[in-house]
Amino acid sequence: MRTLPTKMIQILAPFAPLFSERVWVHVQVLLAGTILAPGKRTVASALRAVGLEDERRFCRYHRVLSRARWSSKEVSRILLGLLVEAFVPEGDPLVVGIDETLERRQGKTITAKGIYRDPVRSSHSHFVKTSALRWVCLTLLAEVPWAFRIWALPFLSALAHSERYATESTASGTRRSPSGPSSSCFW
Repeated sequence: MRTLPTKMIQILAPFAPLFSERVWVHVQVLLAGTILAPGKRTVASALRAVGLEDERRFCRYHRVLSRARWSSKEVSRILLGLLVEAFVPEGDPLVVGIDETLERRQGKTITAKGIYRDPVRSSHSHFVKTSALRWVCLTLLAEVPWAFRIWALPFLSALAHSERYATESTASGTRRSPSGPSSSCFW
């Protein structure tokens, strides 16, 4: 199996303890493939980008995301620490931005979706609703030296459940796992 460049392995080293040794190998391949993949960032396109389109056991790479035994909150915590270390000078305030985006999804099995105002299709005079999953993204707002401007560097994305989903799961007394993409929460 191909390995990543030494510098990239050094940068990723703080994340290694969060994964088992077997899974860590797959995580590195997926990360390299995601960086190199043109177009959509899917597991299949990541594998194609690193030359593993004929991999017989591609399901192992899907399991890194679908059967996660690692904590996305811990990954986010480490990522934020690395971003602060690299881009926030000592003594400067930490500025965090919050953004939300809608992921339009179809299907009855996607339980956490809700009806939201579509900011892309709506205007001041025209209100458009859409059925979607709402994702909240936390970003570190920092000046990137070579860009001479402030960038929003994302470190955590979380699924914000719809009111209907929250009400139903509270009423039933059990917290269902939302269908759709892997999610994490802030708290």
